[in-house]
Amino acid sequence: QVKAATTPSFPMKDDPAIKDLRSFLWSSIDNHDSLDLDQVEFCQKRDNGEIHVRVAIADVDYFVPKDSLTDKHVSNNATSVYMGIETFHMLPTPLSHDLSSLKEGEDRLAIVIEYLVSVDGTIHGGDVYRAIIHNYAKLVYEEVGDWLEGRGPMPAKIASLSGLKEQIQLQDEAASRLLELRRKNGAIELAMIEAKAVIENDTVIDLKIRHLTRANLIIENFMVAANQTMVGFLMSKNTPMIQRIVRTPERWMRIVDLAKSLGGSLPIEPDSGALADFLMHQKAIDPNHFPDLSLTVVKLLGRGEYTIVYPGVASHGHFGLAVLDYTHSTAPNRRYVDLVIQRLIKSVLAQAATPYTKNELRDIAGWCSDRDQASKKVERFMRKVEAAVLLSERVGETFEGIITGASIKGTYVRLIHPPAEGRIIHGEEGLDVGQKVRVRLTSLDPAQGFIDFVRVNKSAK
Repeated sequence: QVKAATTPSFPMKDDPAIKDLRSFLWSSIDNHDSLDLDQVEFCQKRDNGEIHVRVAIADVDYFVPKDSLTDKHVSNNATSVYMGIETFHMLPTPLSHDLSSLKEGEDRLAIVIEYLVSVDGTIHGGDVYRAIIHNYAKLVYEEVGDWLEGRGPMPAKIASLSGLKEQIQLQDEAASRLLELRRKNGAIELAMIEAKAVIENDTVIDLKIRHLTRANLIIENFMVAANQTMVGFLMSKNTPMIQRIVRTPERWMRIVDLAKSLGGSLPIEPDSGALADFLMHQKAIDPNHFPDLSLTVVKLLGRGEYTIVYPGVASHGHFGLAVLDYTHSTAPNRRYVDLVIQRLIKSVLAQAATPYTKNELRDIAGWCSDRDQASKKVERFMRKVEAAVLLSERVGETFEGIITGASIKGTYVRLIHPPAEGRIIHGEEGLDVGQKVRVRLTSLDPAQGFIDFVRVNKSAK
């Protein structure tokens, strides 16, 4: 089936429901090595100051029809798994890297999500439809971010393409509006440490930390707004759907205690707005330790999951984003839920019957939640393998760390530098998530991803 797949001929004159938007200056911002491009963006400013945002999502369903053999393969995978050394793609790579990727310089089918961003950051006027688009420039997060933040030159692709400079600056303005309103509404902002192995001659020589830039925030805020718009569109059509939720945290009192230990104060009842204000304050007064605090809060907030939501029935909401209705729809090349949402959208646009029963949606939500957690477990394991290789010559040394897990399964610590994580096998009594600690590296097994420490000062708070 994959070998037989070909790019559709354009324009598709036999389908007037598909808009031809190839004249718009679409571009993408992604990692430098990403080939599975899911979305591109284009903005226009209106006379009243509003910014018209369009986000085009790759039409993966065109190449992977429901219940096809390829679909069975893809649904079983449910997600792409990023292991640092190698990536296991949800889709067969001829699709995700080529036909269903919104590649630079190519015409592609897409689902377009559009909305208006007011001066105060509110969004309205949402709509969803099919289109043909053309990606004129594949841009890179770090290069665009350094330019926007005044740390580097304008990327060559932006400088060489007429109008792209103004386009990216307008996207940055729209994202800033969206972010400011999300902050006011209580969205929780975190600064997670994401380490990627630096490999030379098949040897891990360092763990490089990725830093979020304004370019990352453009995509993050555009996708949050796009996913909210998608939910609103489907709900207005009385369509059952899968939403992404983060429940009210069960360990809220531990978050309250953590805030108190840092001189802050949080209410007894879970309040995302109060937590967001506390985190913003801590980021301002202690930016160096904010990633450690972010990691602790993530652990205590709990994991996200997928669930079926019926029209007219209240969702559990997404505590971290401070929104009630949210889904995943903007990455169908690497998440199966997004492909399912795409099929729901197409059925609505075609005024056809919903392609899934409620039981099917419930089963898909459960399976994708399971695979999402499984993939994260594998990715964490590979980070441990990389870290164990890096630390293989440093047994006996002492490090500063922060407790990232404390349960009957064990107590785990992440080092400040290098950002490696392992288990405390002695002296772990009384430690809890968020505590600072000094540990000594005692042993490791790279093949198993085992890194073992002992605690060397029990007076750490």
